[in-house]
Amino acid sequence: MITLKSQREIDMMKKAGELLARTHKEIAKMIKPGVTTWEIDEFVDHFLAENGATPEQKGYKGYEYATCASINDEICHGFPRKQPLQEGDIVTIDMVVNLNGALADSAWSYAVGNVNPLTQKLLDVTKESLYKGIEQVKVGNRIGDIGHAIQTYVEAQGFSVVRNFIGHGIGPTIHEKPEVPHYGLPGKGPRIKEGMVFTIEPMVNIGGFDTKMDNNGWTARTRDGSLSAQYEHTIAVTNNGIMILTDQED
Repeated sequence: MITLKSQREIDMMKKAGELLARTHKEIAKMIKPGVTTWEIDEFVDHFLAENGATPEQKGYKGYEYATCASINDEICHGFPRKQPLQEGDIVTIDMVVNLNGALADSAWSYAVGNVNPLTQKLLDVTKESLYKGIEQVKVGNRIGDIGHAIQTYVEAQGFSVVRNFIGHGIGPTIHEKPEVPHYGLPGKGPRIKEGMVFTIEPMVNIGGFDTKMDNNGWTARTRDGSLSAQYEHTIAVTNNGIMILTDQED
């Protein structure tokens, strides 16, 4: 069942989203060769605590960290580690912020130092695909319109969209209905209604979309070893249009 949120709930989630956006801006300042995702994770834990919030995924189904930190061919749910990032890497930092019981979710991919042109194209296309999907969030449209817009754009650029991991509703809990695939046919799926709050989070690979799981049971990576990027926002549908709750723009 899809739970529609009140304006009060959306306003509370917006505050969580604003804190999450601030956190990503601080992370962006840290990204450079030699820094570790362990240091980033510790920073996030402390930064959220200083601002009266907690990392919601810490302890979720036994997950131990404040963030997911996925490097290069890791698609999602990478563990923070003490191995330094290297020039030319890309890293995706994903987190869910809980501020006074309201949740917001956002992932962002970062270039570490200078990356090659193909890697930069992957980052640019993945971010643009997120906004192509957001353009389809209108009352009366269907969830399938979002995925179709993303898939059509990404594949036209020569990349592939991950199938095994998708967006989701969010509210009092991390994962709710509706499911939001980043591929598929237009005009399919639940109709978009006022009060819906969900994530759009395309994961895009340079190579094929097939995935494999690490032995830790969490981390997914590309089967062919190609690079993967992800950008994610939490979106609310209100009577005044849509709100990007995790928007990083001032």
